[in-house]
Amino acid sequence: MSTFGYLCPLIFMCILVSSHAQLQPNFYAKSCPKAEKIILDYVQKHIPNAPSLPAALIRMHFHDCFLRGCDASVLLNFTSSTGNQTEKVGIPNLTLRGFSFIDNVKKVIEAECPGVVSCADIVALVARDSVMITGGPFWNVPTGRRDGRISNASETLSDIPAPTSNLSTLLTDFSKKGLDLKDLVLLSGAHTIGVSHCSSFSTRLYNFTGTFGTQDPSLDSEYAANLKAKKCKSINDNTTIVEMDPGSFRTFDLSYYKLLLKRRGLFQSDAALTTSTTTKSYINQLVEGSLKEFYAEFAQSMEKMGRIEVKTGTAGEIRKHCAVVNS
Repeated sequence: MSTFGYLCPLIFMCILVSSHAQLQPNFYAKSCPKAEKIILDYVQKHIPNAPSLPAALIRMHFHDCFLRGCDASVLLNFTSSTGNQTEKVGIPNLTLRGFSFIDNVKKVIEAECPGVVSCADIVALVARDSVMITGGPFWNVPTGRRDGRISNASETLSDIPAPTSNLSTLLTDFSKKGLDLKDLVLLSGAHTIGVSHCSSFSTRLYNFTGTFGTQDPSLDSEYAANLKAKKCKSINDNTTIVEMDPGSFRTFDLSYYKLLLKRRGLFQSDAALTTSTTTKSYINQLVEGSLKEFYAEFAQSMEKMGRIEVKTGTAGEIRKHCAVVNS
């Protein structure tokens, strides 16, 4: 094999590697040395008053990274000047929240170091810090991401993994982003915190085969009956929220995986994780292992996700306001 072939079998992989190399720990050490502490202090002060936000913020980070990379494009608002509908209004993102929290963090950072810290880095750091201070795992967040200028609602359905996906679709969605089956199982573990709207899974209860009255046979019948009787009483319910990990939805623990093995994952995408021997063996290893081991593995996958298609160097920009591109 030629030296070039050995170093760089695929051109796009070289591009990925070179962009990854530019993220670094404490990127703002000289340009804004207090940045990460300011963000952590803000999170520590305000998250205890909003205990449901860590799940929302980690979801925002996930949705941001899966579309155009981790570039804060999910934060951009519609502008009449371009007439462009942004990612925010794409169907997978309609239930995202926490935007005002990010805006407030940005204001505090801008007061300290105007035009230095990207919204993309703020999203990544806030997601990590909010999970950590509620007792969840810590993961490294190398910084240096820059903010994207493009955000299209029309792209959200093709890139963001859907709760109705089967395993092959999920694997395709993840592998496109350089993530593997193990990352899929570990990152799905974020469903151990937070809630969902009935609309994300009600077809499993009422219309699974496309015929009204059919139920997903892979869903535990007792759990399904309870959801229908007490939570999602109609297929048209778009407002009721349901815990993704009933009983410990604010605790970052292993019970999500234990529920999967009891056929009590809320989404089809959760249930899909038990349909392959490989993914099921990962789940069993996690359940049989310690919380510390899960945290360490989850941390690795989160750091990997936070590097997806990042913009660094001279790409993108550092937005003054997270919801609008610089004029």
